[in-house]
Amino acid sequence: MDWKLFKRIIGKDERFFDLFEASAAEAKASVAIMAQIMDTLDSDAHDKQLEELASSKRKDKRITQEISALMCKTFVTPLDREDIEALSNSLYKIPKTAAKISDRLLLCPLAQQPRGAIRRQVKLLEDAVDTVGAFVATLRGRADVEQAMEFNDKLHRIEGEADKLMVDLLKTVYSGEQDIRAALALKDISDMIEKAVDRCRDAGNVVYHIILKHS
Repeated sequence: MDWKLFKRIIGKDERFFDLFEASAAEAKASVAIMAQIMDTLDSDAHDKQLEELASSKRKDKRITQEISALMCKTFVTPLDREDIEALSNSLYKIPKTAAKISDRLLLCPLAQQPRGAIRRQVKLLEDAVDTVGAFVATLRGRADVEQAMEFNDKLHRIEGEADKLMVDLLKTVYSGEQDIRAALALKDISDMIEKAVDRCRDAGNVVYHIILKHS
């Protein structure tokens, strides 16, 4: 093989992994900003946080577009094209969902009583997105199957804990102790956080599938 061509192919291999890791980093950043908004709901000043969140979402959209463009320009990709597309889309959905949660938190401020449960949900989401970031980073070095299983199992455990917490929140919603607006806001926000955890699980499933395929 021509050495210059080989170097171009290897360089593009690395660029895909760079972009995946950058997308996972933006997912983590967006969830961290959303958590800050959750912790400062009583403040009247969230403009800076919302702008940071919008900026993170825009960056991740550009990364997703760059991955698509790179696929079009690359004859031999380091991973199957359908896997590249699936992982790119799964990662992009995390900051997109985090932005929606933040908007809803500010639109329907939660009463003090249910905030503890929502914070526990947010903590699970933070754990999930941290795990996704570490899991995605293993693709560059071709992680072994055992390591991949550990990451995937952790994401599924987090999802299981989130499901249990969701059931507890639903008990609060349907208890009749809150007025209808508060109950609807609690259910809506908790549903969206649960969906974000599911997005992390989906991304982990794609990574796990890739590693199994190439093991």
